Amino acid sequence: MFTSLGDRIPIKQMIATQIEDAILSKSYLPGSKLPSENELCAQFNASRTSVREALQILSAHGLITIEKGKGIFVNKITSESVINPLEKYLKLKLDRNYVIDLVKTRQMIEPTIARDAALNYNEKDLSELKQNVEELNNCKGDYQQLAQLDVEFHQLLAKATQNEIIPLLIRPLHNMMPQLKSAVYATINQAKGSALEWHEKILNAVEARDAESAYNFMVEHLKIAEEHARKVLATHENEN
Repeated sequence: MFTSLGDRIPIKQMIATQIEDAILSKSYLPGSKLPSENELCAQFNASRTSVREALQILSAHGLITIEKGKGIFVNKITSESVINPLEKYLKLKLDRNYVIDLVKTRQMIEPTIARDAALNYNEKDLSELKQNVEELNNCKGDYQQLAQLDVEFHQLLAKATQNEIIPLLIRPLHNMMPQLKSAVYATINQAKGSALEWHEKILNAVEARDAESAYNFMVEHLKIAEEHARKVLATHENEN
């Protein structure tokens, strides 16, 4: 079933990749049992340690479940299988200047999301966006709640595109934002006013189905988000 590996290949990763490919190509269906550790060692011509490390990688990615005394079973493939590895990577990097990479990635993606939301939203989407902006306006001093509402606005825009893939793609980035946004609201006095101003502008453009303005407002909004992120990072570095 699997191909023996050569000496120069990073063994555990290559084992994990071959098994993952077999699962994604449906050679092994959800609920089915993979070969035992001993069988995998023989098929890959690899040590038990390498096989176990490969299986741990697959388990961390949500692709398999290892049941002691029973075997190795294939999980049902869900969005979590794709999203969680990226999310874990971002969490590991969040305390470093990868924060700026996070913001710049949003700058590449979210203006288009705002444009498509303006073109495709339905009345339920519009109602949810309006409620979110109202709640942000009414929120006083709770930095975590402000951060959650801020992130939710962007998630609602992604949903309003009516493209089911977009929320899945953007979610790992959004899930990293509350930690950063809480720090922004706690550090920068004008952060709430800025967020509210630009969210209202984006919302009004979306409601008017003015796709170009929605796009441009998001561009400007995320430029300011980058400025705020840099200020938070600078403050953190000065404290340390």
